[in-house]
Amino acid sequence: MKAAELFVKCLENEDVQYIFGIPGEENLDLMDALHDSDIEFILTRHEQGAAFMADVYGRLTGQAGVCLSTLGPGATNLVTGVADANMDHAPVVAIAGQASTNRLHKESHQVLDLVNLFEPITKYSTQILTPDVIPEVVRKAFKVAEAEKPGCSFIDFPENLAEKPVDKTPLKKQSPMPPIANPFKVEQAAEIISNAQFPIILAGNGAVRAHADEALQEFASKLNIPVATTFMAKGVLPCNNELSLGTIGLQAHDYISCGIDRADVVICVGYDIVEYHPHLWNRNPATQIIHIDTKPAEVDEHYIVATGLIGDIGYALNSIAAISKRHTGTPYQGLKTRIQETFHKLDQDLDFPVKPQRILSDLRKALAPEDIIVSDVGAHKMWIARMYEAQAPNSCIISNGFAAMGIALPGAIAAKLAKPDQVAVAVTGDAGFLMNVQELETAVRRKIPVIVLIWNDEHYGLIKWKQENQFGRESYVDFTNPDFLKLAEAFGAKGYRIESTDQLLPTLQQAIEDNCVVLIDCPVDYSENLKLTEELGHMICPT
Repeated sequence: MKAAELFVKCLENEDVQYIFGIPGEENLDLMDALHDSDIEFILTRHEQGAAFMADVYGRLTGQAGVCLSTLGPGATNLVTGVADANMDHAPVVAIAGQASTNRLHKESHQVLDLVNLFEPITKYSTQILTPDVIPEVVRKAFKVAEAEKPGCSFIDFPENLAEKPVDKTPLKKQSPMPPIANPFKVEQAAEIISNAQFPIILAGNGAVRAHADEALQEFASKLNIPVATTFMAKGVLPCNNELSLGTIGLQAHDYISCGIDRADVVICVGYDIVEYHPHLWNRNPATQIIHIDTKPAEVDEHYIVATGLIGDIGYALNSIAAISKRHTGTPYQGLKTRIQETFHKLDQDLDFPVKPQRILSDLRKALAPEDIIVSDVGAHKMWIARMYEAQAPNSCIISNGFAAMGIALPGAIAAKLAKPDQVAVAVTGDAGFLMNVQELETAVRRKIPVIVLIWNDEHYGLIKWKQENQFGRESYVDFTNPDFLKLAEAFGAKGYRIESTDQLLPTLQQAIEDNCVVLIDCPVDYSENLKLTEELGHMICPT
């Protein structure tokens, strides 16, 4: 068979269902081979959209999402999405066509050293140098991408190798089992927790990736320890659980920070330092940190662990809980109540434009617990992270490692493909939406029903928030938008505009019933941003 055909068979061997991307001259043989494959090629309208789709698909399924481009500008367009996947620990395999090997040694049309370009933003970056190595390269790319902590692999495939004959077969797909935590470390952690007066759990996305949500809930319940989560771990403990304190991560000192400040022991479960640096929450040098994760703790002067349990997270939690002797008091009595009161005081607010708190309240009411929202990056992300009450793991997708704008729409498309039984909503600002607006056509053409909820304020809202807080004025952050309803109709989607606050919830419910590509233009009142900053600046901890 041709090398391109072997490459496709290797992808099939990895159980690849979708490839997101745009073909080019340098991968013609590969595209022709895909024509006879059961793998579905999702033609996107920009390579960045393809990479974001692979990113979110990998994060939701745990299997590497795959994106494809041609050489040169096609490959460089993948960079932002690839970097996002790598820093958010989402498994992705990115593939780029390349010029023939007989012109890589010299200045040549569209030729870049792609292996070195992608090396800093991937776990593994390589070029196929001979067709015989294709089975090894593909197997390694998927193994590395999917192994903890997950990330991105990159494969450069020269066009003259793709057409060459080869007599090889795919390698057996294998995944190692995670190790078991050292029994001595389990005993050490149990003793620290048993002697703690004010323990608290800080759960990160690693707990979601490890499917440790049930073990975490049982651990917290048995030992009566409250749980805070990072942005990317929202839902690992349902927000309606009495031990859930919600999300930590605002640079301002939020109510949940009161619990961290008081803690004498912080139990970090699957915590990724890339999300929220410990110098922002570890203000007390006497606080003991227990690190429970698949990998050893990062070296950081604000994250010195008392003990670390490396391996299967669920097993470690169960093992500690089995031998810990802790009283069942409520050391954070009142904090949960205060957080809930704060979050829900504007649920019925009718002011227009719509306040962020009301948007999130109505969105929560409209969606089932397992439905998925994909947040873009901007001021709305901070409100979503703080106040959207996620009830299940991976039901609120936030990029908070690389935090790249433009992810919401392509991410929601991937979410609907990964979880077709769930509603998928792209929650985005007007700025982030227009960064990958072209993928509306992809969704309409492929009949992938997603809802796009645009928070419209005609500003780069998060930067405006920071400018006003720091300098008392804004600077170069305003713009104008197209008519989003006409834009939606031009793409073949359905559009709604919110003109009074009481329209939002029924419009969301109608959009779900429509079961097609729907865009909702919702004006937002971001004067609430500075009110929140002021409130947190004068906050008195209720613990």
